[in-house]
Formats: sequence, C-alpha cells, structure tokens
Amino acid sequence: MLANISTSCDLASQREAQLQRLVSVYVITGLFFMLLPGTFLGVWNLISISSQRTLSSLSPSWLQAHGHAQIFGWIGTFVIGIGYYSLSKMGRLLPFAVSRGWLSWGLWTLGLTLRWIGNVNLWHWRLLLPISACLELAALLIFFRTVSGHGRKEGSGGTETWMKIVIASTIGFLLLLLTNLGITVYLALQADGPNIPHWFDQRYLVLATWGFPVLAVWGFNARWLPVFLGLQQPSGRGLVAALSLCAAGVLSAFCGYFPLAAGLLVIASSTAIASLNVFQPSQHPPKTQGVHPSFPWFVRICYLWLLAASVLSLWAATADLNGGIWGASRHALTVGFVASMIFTIGQRVLPAFCGMRQLFSSRLMFASMLLLNVGCLLRVSSEIPAYEWYSQAAWHVLPVSAVVELIAVSLFAANLALTLAYPPAHLKRLHQIS
Repeated sequence: MLANISTSCDLASQREAQLQRLVSVYVITGLFFMLLPGTFLGVWNLISISSQRTLSSLSPSWLQAHGHAQIFGWIGTFVIGIGYYSLSKMGRLLPFAVSRGWLSWGLWTLGLTLRWIGNVNLWHWRLLLPISACLELAALLIFFRTVSGHGRKEGSGGTETWMKIVIASTIGFLLLLLTNLGITVYLALQADGPNIPHWFDQRYLVLATWGFPVLAVWGFNARWLPVFLGLQQPSGRGLVAALSLCAAGVLSAFCGYFPLAAGLLVIASSTAIASLNVFQPSQHPPKTQGVHPSFPWFVRICYLWLLAASVLSLWAATADLNGGIWGASRHALTVGFVASMIFTIGQRVLPAFCGMRQLFSSRLMFASMLLLNVGCLLRVSSEIPAYEWYSQAAWHVLPVSAVVELIAVSLFAANLALTLAYPPAHLKRLHQIS
C-alpha cells in the first residue's frame, strides 16, 4: 500500500514538473510575440505614422498584424498556458492534460505564425489566413475541452464567481476566434487584401478587448487581489452585474450602436471597480515578498486606466473624426489596463507557475511598470491632439511614447527570461548542500 502511495506521489510530481515546463514554454512564446511581432512592429508603425502626420500612410494589414500579435500572440498564449497549469491547482490533474497542452501549443503557434506571414508579407494570404484561423480555433477547442468541468468548487455544487467571469472570458475568446475564422474566409473569397474593413474592424476590436482580456483580468483579480493586496472579498453580485453590462456593451457595439455600447462599458467598469474593492483600504498587509513594494499601487493605477478607457470610448462614440479618440481609448485599455496588469500581476505569479521560482529583479519589475505607464500616458495624451487637431507638438511626442513602451516591454521580457534561466531557489539550496 505504501508503495502504491509512493508511486502515485511520484507520478503527480512528474506531471506537475511537466506542466511547469509546459507553461514556461507558453510564457516564452507569448514573450516572443509580445516583443517582436507585437511591440517592435507597433513602434515601427507609430514612427511611420508620425513621420507622415497621417494614419492613412500605413497599410491597415500591418496595423492589424500588430493587433493580432498582441491580443492573440501575447495575451491569448498566456491565458491558454496558465489555464493548462491551473489544472494541477484544482486537485483534478488529468494524465492527458500535458499532451493536450503541447498539441494546443503547436497548433496555436503555427496559426499565429501563418497569420503574421499572411498579413505582413502578403504571401499566399488568401490561403494562409483561413488556415491560421482554423489552427487557432482548433487549439482553443482542445484547451476548452480539457479544462471544461474544472470550475466547480470542491465540496459544493456551485461555481465560484471569479470562475464564472473566467469562463465568460473563455467563451468570449471562443466567439472571437469564430468571428476571426468567418472574417478570414470572407477576405479570402471576396476582398482585394488581407485587411479587415474599417466598419467591421471597429466592432471586432470591441469584442477582442472588452469581450476577452478585460473579463479575464476581472476574473483572476477577483481570485488573487484579496490575497495579494489584502482587500475585502469582492461582491459576487456586483461582478455578475459588471459582466452582464459588459456583455451588453459588446453586443451593442457589434450591432453598431456605439454610443449605447460606450455608456454600458462605463457603467460596467465602474461596477467592476466597486465590486473588486480596488480603491478600498487593505484589510491585511499586501503580500509583496519577492516583488517590488509598489506592486499594490500599480494594480490600482491599472483600474484608473480602465475607467479612462471607458470614458474615452464614450467621447469617441460622439466626437471622433479621425480615429484619434478611439485610438487613445483602445491604447488606454490594452496597454494601460491589460498590459500593465500583466506586467504587475504576471511578475508576481508567473515565476511561481514556472517551477516555484523567484523573480529575478524587483527593480526591473518597477522600472518596467513605471515606464509602461509613462509611455501609455504620453501616447494617450498626444494621440488625440495629433490625430484630431493635427497638433505638431503632439506628433513629436508619439514616437517618444513608442520608444518608452518598447524599453518597458524589453525590461519585462528580460526579467521573466532571466527568471526562467536560473533554477528555482529550492533547487539552488539542494545543489549547495550536495
């Protein structure tokens, strides 16, 4: 009997180690798409736009390739990798989870690469875009099938509120990929180029931001912020209300009712902030061991960006003429809220997920978070006067903001890469003892 228990423990330890290696590869892949196809292309795009003083000077397919690399290549890769790892923390680790995780990674990475080639190089794009969309959808369906049924709280028949929000974000991710498949098939059959038409792209971007990563952040924050920041437990009813309002806003935008959608998203954001108790005093000391002490402040700053993004979207729905206000709103949401939250929470949890490691440098963490917020502030504050009012001074600020954000992203990637390059602390101690 003892031998059987020992064998079971060994198998569980092996699977845990395999999942840690798996999530490490997902993290490295996400960092690659964030840094090269995502941020570097974004900086190049913004410098080109600034030099020409017009948004129309750049190919829409390049702009959309940048967005796809950021939403799918970076955030999507992180979400799938962390999702597979979370199986081991729910007491229901399945033997086939690791093999399915690698299959998802292969399909997902190939799909992202083909989409990049099709959008940027235009090489056989009519064939590559639908194939890439099918591969990405297949990868998510494998992930969805593997993790389905793991939202039940142990010892009860219900599902915790935070998990409901995460499930909703996964459904939004699935709808996003189905929409992506539909539009790529349409482009391959009917369009002259791989770029999504502007009228549909506006709707698609609302789904790609508010319908997926924003909900994922709310869900995981509901789970982690009471622990990390010592906050009061979130209001379950409030979060469900915020989810419902956000879903209604996304649906309204998809139907073309942008002022209504923007109003709903402002209320949804305010409700989520109040429900998560983000700006309430901490009931317990924040857990900042291993990370920079400013960690709790940057989490709260992220939610200021969320509120700013929703208010800007309301302004854009009624006053935008040249895309400047919409662009500022999306940047405040994707960089100020989502990316900043990943920089903040990610450097807190990812080292532990990847083998119980300690973050390489809390100073690099602080520098990356600070520079990303500074770059985002420069971008949002200059994009509106540059695009809408053609302010010459604002056009000069835009490339500066891009470079500052590039430095921030590079520091974040370097900090995580160095964290993964060194063995975990417990293995270091064992090595020193031996």
